[in-house]
Amino acid sequence: MNNTTTKPLNQNKMGKIILEFDSIEEQDDARMALDGVKWKVAMWELDQLLRNATKHGTFEGREATGAEQDMADKIRNSIRDILNESNLNLDD
Repeated sequence: MNNTTTKPLNQNKMGKIILEFDSIEEQDDARMALDGVKWKVAMWELDQLLRNATKHGTFEGREATGAEQDMADKIRNSIRDILNESNLNLDD
């Protein structure tokens, strides 16, 4: 009889990620790595502005024109296409 036991994998546990930047030349790379969340929030806010124009017909506190609604829809779709090509999304 085999006495080995198996432990279930803890799929909720995230591994440790360490980013290391050693020189002043890598300062821009470090800043980009640290600002990722800020970029995502900024893109989400832009997406919401465009969404309001397309879904609710408002832009900057006023009624959006038909041309503004159409352009907002096209820009929003383009942004989402670009993000998807980079395996990024705003929904997570």
